[in-house]
Order: sequence, then C-alpha cells, then structure tokens
Amino acid sequence: MSLKKIVAQIKNHDNFLVSSHVNMEGDALGSELAFSRLIKLLGKNAVIVNEDKLPYGYGFLPGVNTIKKYKDNLKGVKFDCFVVLDCSDIKRTGEVYRMNNEGKPVLNIDHHISNTKFGTFNWIDPYVSSACEMVYQLYKKMRVKLDKEAALCLYAGIVTDTGSFRYSNTTSTTHEAAAELLNFGIDVVGVYKNIYGNLPFNELQLVAHVLGEMKRRNNGRVIWFEAPASLLKKYKARYIDLTDHVMNFGRAIEGAEVVVLFKENLGVKNEVRVNFRSQGSIDVNAIAQSLGGGGHRTASGCTIHGKLSDVRRQVMKQIDKALEKLS
Repeated sequence: MSLKKIVAQIKNHDNFLVSSHVNMEGDALGSELAFSRLIKLLGKNAVIVNEDKLPYGYGFLPGVNTIKKYKDNLKGVKFDCFVVLDCSDIKRTGEVYRMNNEGKPVLNIDHHISNTKFGTFNWIDPYVSSACEMVYQLYKKMRVKLDKEAALCLYAGIVTDTGSFRYSNTTSTTHEAAAELLNFGIDVVGVYKNIYGNLPFNELQLVAHVLGEMKRRNNGRVIWFEAPASLLKKYKARYIDLTDHVMNFGRAIEGAEVVVLFKENLGVKNEVRVNFRSQGSIDVNAIAQSLGGGGHRTASGCTIHGKLSDVRRQVMKQIDKALEKLS
C-alpha cells in the first residue's frame, strides 16, 4: 500500500485516534506526537492513547501532556480513523486496539520488516530509519509546513532509532531529514542529555550490575545479559528498559555476533522480555519471529511466558541453530 493512499485517508477523515506499541521509546513517541501535530496543522482532531505511561526521559517533548492512557476515562474520545505508528502487530498496542470496536479504518504506518500488515491501509517501509522519518515524508507529501514542535519530536525519534546515527539503518536521506529539522534551532545537546544523560543514580547502579554479570557462549559469538525481577526491585528502577544502556556494550565486544538481554516483567509473573542485537551476519528478526516477536534484521525482540532459565534455554537453542547455518 502506498503513501498516496495513506494521504487520501487522512484527507477523507476528521477525527483520529493515534497510538503505538507498548514499552515505548523515542521513535514510537516522537512519531505519534509529530503525526498528531500534522493532523492539527490540517485543522483536524487527533487524540493519542497509549497503553503505557510516558517513558522516562521524554518529558521535554512538546505535546506529551496531552497523551491519554488506556486506563483513563476515554468515553469522550470520538474518532473515525485509527492510526497505529511504529508497531509491527496491532496487539502490540496493548489494549488500545480494543477501542476500535466499531471497525473504523486502520492506518498502519511502520518500518519493521516483520509487520503483519494488519491495517485497512498499510504503509510499510523497512528501508527507512524510523517511523519518524516516515512521518517526515508525510509532511512533505502533504505539503504541510513543519514547525519547531514537530521538528523536535521527529528529530528525537530519528536519533533514538538510529542509535545517534550509528546503526546501519542510517542513510543519506536520514541525514538530509535531520539537517532540515536542525534548522528549527533544536538543542541537540539538550535532546541527548534528556534521553541518554539523565539517569538516576540507582538506575545506573542497575546498569552496572547487569553489565557486571555479562556472560558469553559459542566461543564469544553470543553475549547475553539478565535482569531478573528481584534485581529490578532491588534498585527500584523506573526506567526498566535497559536495552540502550546495556546492548551497545555487548555489541562492542570483539567477535560478538549476537547480543541478548533477558528482562523479567515486573508486572506479570513468569514473563520475560527478550531483546536481540546483531552485527548483521545473523538475522535476529527471524529468531524473534520464531519466538512470537519480530523487528529488524539487526534489532528485534519478543516476549515469552515462562521461567527465566527456561526462556534462556529456549532462546539459546534458536540462536545456536542460526549460528550453525552460518558456519
């Protein structure tokens, strides 16, 4: 499905419900905020509803105070189009998708190769850096003039999903988009400090503990970390998505081809979030999909029900199979 058809649907509707995936990060949040800004600049209405609370470090983004949680009183929310951004499967919105019980058209805007094409209209482009870059393209296609609010949200999302322009999804087009966004006087240092440089002391202690227990296998080709619920409780961590703060260290190790983080869910017993990173030789999206998840070739994840030790054995079995095929 083309961008052109997404544009047509935006023009044909007036009230939009906007959401993204659970366990939000910069691209999910930035894309839905910038998309909602686009809708408002068109003189229409948009309401963002998320399953989770605002992730730590993103309170500086304009518009976050307008975001509603699914548990809020949403009786007054009316919409004729449901827009899902940066989400590979509609159930990854948590319970938010249940709000569309009248079957309104669903616009699915995403860059994950594992996207299930769940929308009434799907715009899937796995070759762009981020959902924010796609929303940037949407502004251009609809000839809606960017403003500083939208630019800041888009820039924050592009920065996070490209690993500060270090990942392989960074292209010349990505840099061109970022260059235009910076023309709005974005405080680059402030963006970085808010997202990456403002961790509470106890959470940095948690990161240090997890790094200190780092393990390796397959002659160092696999590096893995664990964050059991007991550890998360000990350090009273609010920002429990350790991915950005831990995985990059694993990827920096010589000879490491796959890096894995196992993190127990504090809210659900016997549920483990598994994050994968790859140097490129191993397709971790395929591994994640075999376990009910998905994402990108070099960055994916899944959620598995079971005890931490059992989940680890299950995951390592799939990784071993992938390495054997590579040999």
